[in-house]
Order: sequence, then C-alpha cells, then structure tokens
Amino acid sequence: MSAAGGVREKFIWRPLLLVLALGVFLAANGNAQQQTSKAAKSAKSQKKATAPAVELVLEQKAIDLLKAASRRLAAARTLSFTAVATHETPSRLGPPLLNTVKGDVILQRPDKLRVITPGDGRAFEFYYNGKTMMAYAPVENLVAVADAPPTIDAMLAEAHRLAAVSFPFADLISADPYKGIEPALKVAFYIGQSHIIGGTTTEIVAVGSDKAFAQIWIGADDHLPRMIRLVYLDDPLALRFQVEYSNWELDRTFTADAFESTKASSAPRISFARPDLLLPLEGPEPKAKKGKPAKTK
Repeated sequence: MSAAGGVREKFIWRPLLLVLALGVFLAANGNAQQQTSKAAKSAKSQKKATAPAVELVLEQKAIDLLKAASRRLAAARTLSFTAVATHETPSRLGPPLLNTVKGDVILQRPDKLRVITPGDGRAFEFYYNGKTMMAYAPVENLVAVADAPPTIDAMLAEAHRLAAVSFPFADLISADPYKGIEPALKVAFYIGQSHIIGGTTTEIVAVGSDKAFAQIWIGADDHLPRMIRLVYLDDPLALRFQVEYSNWELDRTFTADAFESTKASSAPRISFARPDLLLPLEGPEPKAKKGKPAKTK
C-alpha cells in the first residue's frame, strides 16, 4: 500500500524488459455458458442491494501486531526468505485463472539486494550492490544495468520509475514497513489465530485503505509475515493477489559476491527502460511490391 513499488504492481512480478505473453483459450460448452449467465444475473442483483454501513476502526491489537512485525523486519541486518506470489487473471469463461511466481530473496541493509526468480514464466534475476542495479534474463542471456541510489528504499523507487520494476514484497523490505502503510490505513482489526498457514501459529489481521483490502498472517512467536492476501477495491472483477512467505532467516552473513553475478555482468546489454517503451508501436513497414509501373494515358 506504499508508493515504493507502485500501487498495483507491488504484488505482481513484472519480468524486466521482457514481455511475458500469456495466451489463454478456453472452449466454452453450453453448460458452462448457462452457468456463467446465471452467475452474471446473480451478481447484478447483489449490486442492487444496499451495503450496510460499517464503522471503520483501527483496533489497537491489530496495530500492535503490525508494528511488531515491522520492528522485527527493520531490526534485522540481513534477511533471507522465499516469496511465492499468486495472482488471478480473468478467463473467457468468467472464473479467474491463477498465475504463480516464486522469488528467492536475500538483502543486506542498507544497500544490497538479490532476487532470483526461476519461474513460472520467464526466469529473472535482479542484483543491487549499492551502486548499480542489474536485471538479468538468464535464458535469453540479456542484462540491463543502471546506476542506483545508495539505499534499498530509494533503489526500489528508482527501478520502478525507470523500468516499472517492482516486487510483491517491496513493503516488507523497506527500512520501516509500518511507516510505509500507516498513512493509507483506514481500517485494521484482529481476526484470530491460524495453526495451518506457514506451518506455525499465526495471528490474522485485516487492513484496508481507500484502494485495497488485505488479510495478513503474522507469526505469533517470531512476528514474521507468513501470508498476505489482497483485493483492490477499484477492480470490478475483485481479482485476488496473494504472497506466501517461507524459509525466513535473519542476520545471516553474506559475502559481497552474493549480490553480484559474473555471468549477468558479461551478458549483452539492453536498455534499462519500461518494457512498453522498448516495443515498437507498429510493425515494420511493408515492402513495396516489385513490378512494372502502372501505365498512364
């Protein structure tokens, strides 16, 4: 919910400088079409009903849990974790399809970050060493390199500005995660405990702003996030975004070369720019047909 990586893009990986085209074709039979029609009529009738008034409150227990998680993350000199981001996309039948991307993350405050994304989708690697940021596509063997600010927070903002690069865990790795979401909070309340998510006991908190509503599972003992599930309020399809966190390690020691890649550094370079700006707006001009000129009278 902060501006570190944009509003919507933070919860979805955009492989830098490479366009991932997901072609979805579903054959709809008569039964499926009938069910879709019934669902559409039901949705319209529900919209006509007036929603009951709900008091927006910031419950202290929910705020305390959010702050405890923020303090734990901010205090760690280094972080290592795995993030699996799942987001829904609409299908031709109506019910959404799921796309999933995994990222293995290590960082060292204040100026080092590495993200390895093996798939699904295109493989993608990102390196930041306090001076430069580098986005590498190992399959295509292409790399983009740009000068970077001296802090992780400033680098994330610059990467998004230059090339629409953003990560679904951007809020969690900022210098002060709670400070990033606090101005936008309109509602926060405690739901209860779960003994399933993340294989441990978690405290469940719901938070909302004018733009999004999220449910967060936070470790009861270690205060580390285990899952975040989010819906954007301006999305007419109410598609859901989810990030699961695992393999947490705090204050682990990393060597300097952990945030660099010799293979990426030696790859052919392309511009560090927004993917849409790298694509031609139109295809190549058609070649003129060879032949005799038309006769004139």
